[in-house]
This record gives sequence, structure tokens and C-alpha cells, in this order.
Amino acid sequence: MGVGAASTAQAQSGRASWYAVGHRTASGERFNPDGLTAAHRSLPFGSRVRVTNTVNGRSIVVRINDRGPFAGGRIIDLSRGSARAIGMGGVTRVALERID
Repeated sequence: MGVGAASTAQAQSGRASWYAVGHRTASGERFNPDGLTAAHRSLPFGSRVRVTNTVNGRSIVVRINDRGPFAGGRIIDLSRGSARAIGMGGVTRVALERID
């Protein structure tokens, strides 16, 4: 992993949302709402990212397999399973760290 990619993802913090409906992801996979996956605008498919809920400190490692979020002001869309794992209700502040 290049230094630029690491510092960009490590510096990301902002608002996250979650989604539970979809048929195919932008990577071509079948969408699994209970999987530990997420949508990001620019990280390569297959990237692993630690997402930390900055409100409660809980974190999860997700795999990027989709593009998004499409709502303004958000940096990542988590699958329903990922959101549950970090105790997310609606839109929540998170920090991202690319780990691969």
C-alpha cells in the first residue's frame, strides 16, 4: 500500500450511514445486508477498512465492495450488519483507517 493511500484513508473522519437493500454491488457481488461490507467513493474494491464509531468507541473491519455514499456529507455507507456491529442507529460520526 502506498503512503498516499494510507494517509488519505487514515485521515478520514466524518459521517456514516448504512443500507440494507440492493441486488448487486458496484463490484459485481450479490449484496448481503448482513455482511461486513461497505461502500466508499474511491477506495479500491477489496480494501479492508477499520471503521470506528467515535460516539461509543466500537470498531469493525469491513471490506469495500460498493460505491457510495450518494447522500451529501457522508464518507462511507455500511451494510446493515456492519452498522449493527458498531452500534450505529442512523447517521453516526466515524473514523476510517485503511488496514491493507
